[in-house]
Amino acid sequence: MCTLSRIVGRFSRDQQGNIAIIFAIACVPLISAIGCAIDYSKALQTTAKLQAAADAASVGSIARTSAAFAEAGSMTVDGPIPDGVGDATKIFSGYIAGIPNYTLNGVTAPVVTPANPNCTAISTVQVCPTVVKSNGTVSSTVKFSANVPNTFLGLIGQSTMTVTGSSISTANVPVYVDFYLLLDNSPSMGVGATPADVATMVSATSAASFGGNQYCAFACHDTAKGATDDFYTLAKSLNVTMRIDVLRAATQQLMDTAAAPGMQTYANQIRMAIYDFGLSSGTAGLTNVFPLSSSLTSAQTAAGTIDLMTVNGQNENNDQDTDFDTVFAQINNAISNPGPGSAAAPQKVLFFVSDGVADESNSSCLKTMTSATFGNIAPRCMEPINPALCTTLKNRGIKVAVLYTTYLQLPTNAWYMSWIDPFNAGPFGPSPNSQIAQNMQACATTGYYFEVSPTQGISEAMGALFQKVLADARISK
Repeated sequence: MCTLSRIVGRFSRDQQGNIAIIFAIACVPLISAIGCAIDYSKALQTTAKLQAAADAASVGSIARTSAAFAEAGSMTVDGPIPDGVGDATKIFSGYIAGIPNYTLNGVTAPVVTPANPNCTAISTVQVCPTVVKSNGTVSSTVKFSANVPNTFLGLIGQSTMTVTGSSISTANVPVYVDFYLLLDNSPSMGVGATPADVATMVSATSAASFGGNQYCAFACHDTAKGATDDFYTLAKSLNVTMRIDVLRAATQQLMDTAAAPGMQTYANQIRMAIYDFGLSSGTAGLTNVFPLSSSLTSAQTAAGTIDLMTVNGQNENNDQDTDFDTVFAQINNAISNPGPGSAAAPQKVLFFVSDGVADESNSSCLKTMTSATFGNIAPRCMEPINPALCTTLKNRGIKVAVLYTTYLQLPTNAWYMSWIDPFNAGPFGPSPNSQIAQNMQACATTGYYFEVSPTQGISEAMGALFQKVLADARISK
């Protein structure tokens, strides 16, 4: 009995066999943890692949070649774009079909939420694309939810793991813009384009063959004079470049800029119309050189015909050939109401190029001046442009881009010194005292003003201003 008692007692005190029991018990959570890590890693890999599909779908559905992008350009109001939703779903479906080792057979697909009609069940993935246009931007949002089968966690009753994600892409919608070019071709645009050109004309017109001591910087195109006395013809013979010559070339160059690759996304996105102040002083007033059209090649050809306004002898039309009040009233009537930038309702931009000085019959002239040489010339009005003329257009939502061709000082010309110089302080370039420059800048929509000094190129300035206007139009709200 004693021996048996000792054996039983020793067995009860022996703990060596407990290790196996404890290990067996500990394996359950340990295996679960390892299995959870493996299943979770697989779920992460699947999520990454689904996220890549969502990214491709959101970007592809609003690509520049997509149906949604084209539709956004023609929409006159903001709202959803159904074609984009369909494309996003197709792209997403195509991407997940190509994912290797992606099998979810036998797993119940998520239920499509009735409240969101954009959600579609694809295999075991629920994808919910939304494509909308708002404030000049088209955006695509692709959300997904998927059930990923578990291997180890299935042993403890967790057969699937739900993963979710989303992708948002946006693109600015290029807008349709109508440009109305208003080009000043009045006699003052016959001034030499640079100080050197001015000096050449002044020197040549002091010769006896031209009456002597005229010192005229203006290459007036006077049809009443013979070819030998017409200063416009003289300027041509001396190879003097006049501001009108530079303006003509710059306008033609602008058409190349507008037609350059990348400037237009849609056909007929940019249209041009060209106006000047008239062929002759006798018919001065707004003249349509080229009607509004998307044919930039034809516009370029028409721009080549722009020339200095002719005068038939001194005092024709009382020499009042820069009638801003009349011209701006007429161009305001010529420009239809602007829209948000769709094909049916383009934005409208007045592109005004001038030296900024009115010469017109206007009893409400802002400047009343008297000269010891010429006396009081009222109601003839010579003044910097009245910015209120542009305000009328801007109040309608029409953007006004202004390119000011600096009015050079002409100290040898008595008329200039009496009537223009008093409000044109500063010999060349921008001057804080130049009322012409100040009024031209006030005329422009904020950010759309450019002054061209004699050493700068009008072509470059016109192209830069055009691209600035177009860039702002693309991101306008």
